[in-house]
Amino acid sequence: MNVIKIAICDDEEKAVALHERIVKACLQSQGIGYEITTYTQSRNLLYDITDDGFFYDLILLDIEMPGISGMEIPQQLKGFLPNVKIIFVTSHTEYAIDAFELSIFRYVPKNNLEVKLAAAVTDAAKLIELEAGQEYIIQTANRMEKIPYKDIFYIQRDGKNASIVSSAGISKVRKSLQQVFDELNTPEFIFVDRGYIVNIIQIMKISGSTAILKNGEQLPISRSHLQEVKQKINEFWGAHI
Repeated sequence: MNVIKIAICDDEEKAVALHERIVKACLQSQGIGYEITTYTQSRNLLYDITDDGFFYDLILLDIEMPGISGMEIPQQLKGFLPNVKIIFVTSHTEYAIDAFELSIFRYVPKNNLEVKLAAAVTDAAKLIELEAGQEYIIQTANRMEKIPYKDIFYIQRDGKNASIVSSAGISKVRKSLQQVFDELNTPEFIFVDRGYIVNIIQIMKISGSTAILKNGEQLPISRSHLQEVKQKINEFWGAHI
């Protein structure tokens, strides 16, 4: 069984204890394994990750904390934990947070916390489990390469090759895009254009006829694919979240 590694950070010890209790209860009810580390100082969380190499799948953060605020942490962690899911838990509803721009998984106000935090954590855990384990394998006479699905941003037609762009770089396979698409055989990969397959999990937002990805790249969506792309994104998240 996979174990989800979780960090909880709030400068109030009572809040940390409450969040930990909610997280444990909802994951236990789902039969999901977990390890939880708690922090009352954001600098300690950052130090553990950036200096000591701690790994987390999910981080629950308060926004208003002395020293380094919760708003500053996502950008500082981006290079160390590019796939981490972050949930903001806060009573400061005056913040207008663009969850896509900050790559925040969910924003949970502290009123009605029991219900909303449990739902957010359950949804994050389902997505983490969905991303785990699947790999695309490139096998040739000279090499074998395994690329985790969750690390793939997109696949691009490149002459007679398909170029797989992932967090590890670019890998070429001498196959058509359709062949690669058929081999992936999973709903998170969709055609956005005849020349591109994109991983829905890596899409931050759709702006006009452009898909903006978590790595900052922008890919064109053909006019003929636009409505279908939006529909498939909605269907994917509706089924998995």
